Amino acid sequence: MKSLICSSLLSAGCALLGSHAEASPSELTGAWTLVAADVIHPDGSRTHDYGDNPKGLLLIDADGHYSLQIYNTDRPKFASGDKSKGTAAEYSAAVLGASNHFGTISVDPSAHTFTLSIENSSYPNQEGTQQKRAYVLKDAELSYRVPARPDGTVPLSIWRRLQ
Repeated sequence: MKSLICSSLLSAGCALLGSHAEASPSELTGAWTLVAADVIHPDGSRTHDYGDNPKGLLLIDADGHYSLQIYNTDRPKFASGDKSKGTAAEYSAAVLGASNHFGTISVDPSAHTFTLSIENSSYPNQEGTQQKRAYVLKDAELSYRVPARPDGTVPLSIWRRLQ
């Protein structure tokens, strides 16, 4: 009886480890720097979504946690020097010039997709949502498209793995 219980526990433990390994983000684990944050328009043209020189960092750990930040480096500084005393234009540029969120990520390398489970975001409407992305990983470059916005544009993010 004791060996049967131990055998069952061992099998259950292996099954849990196996299911965790399948969801592991191993192929995407690491630190990534932003190469491009563009938008593809319905007519096929492509423009920069976060200015000419966007900056960003994407961190993915081996346990499936991620943190993503994208910034338009051309955002104006607040003239008052006080974050609580910005103008409407300064607040708008600050909010629209940044995309930040964190949560967990699961990866399906055979389908070349990942799913973000967003815990917190600079855009509160994203909190508690899951977002699936098809990705391309070639050499040390990761790229993916975000689902189309209401205006029909499609954001495209390109990241380079940091060594």
